[in-house]
Amino acid sequence: MSRVAKKPVSLPKGVEIKIDGQLISFKGPKGTLEQMVHESVNVELKDGELVFSPVDGVDMAMAGTMRSLADNNVTGVSAGFERRLQLVGVGYRAQAQGNTLKLELGFSHPINYPMPEGVSVETPSQTEIVIRGADKQKVGQVAAEVRAFRPPEPYKGKGVKYAEENILRKEAKKK
Repeated sequence: MSRVAKKPVSLPKGVEIKIDGQLISFKGPKGTLEQMVHESVNVELKDGELVFSPVDGVDMAMAGTMRSLADNNVTGVSAGFERRLQLVGVGYRAQAQGNTLKLELGFSHPINYPMPEGVSVETPSQTEIVIRGADKQKVGQVAAEVRAFRPPEPYKGKGVKYAEENILRKEAKKK
């Protein structure tokens, strides 16, 4: 039994919602997003809130999933999402050049990572990367792909890590 589906999604000021069958369109100051709703879920707009309910009264889990996705879209078009990455290591640098992120991570060549549509990147310093966008899934996916170029290693902690991530350190081998 999903408790999440029972809670309606409240709409902040500046967010417009349009329901067209099983397609919900979200429009706000940070952009526009669309979401397809599963056929086993009803969605209604009541008193400025989105209400999700299962069609047959049985599939509460899918109703909860659709409600969470809609809530993320409302948050994305109103406030947006961001992920912060840090580069740890001598000579590791990042530079945002337009819609491309240029990374120097100790390889023999620099890595040029093009940003997908709807995602922007900033580099406040050479060792910090800020990825922003309205779509939570896209922002998280881009951050994971950038981190995957050089994940942090457990001995010195060198690599690309999330800002809030703690790296478990191992002790070096002793003679």
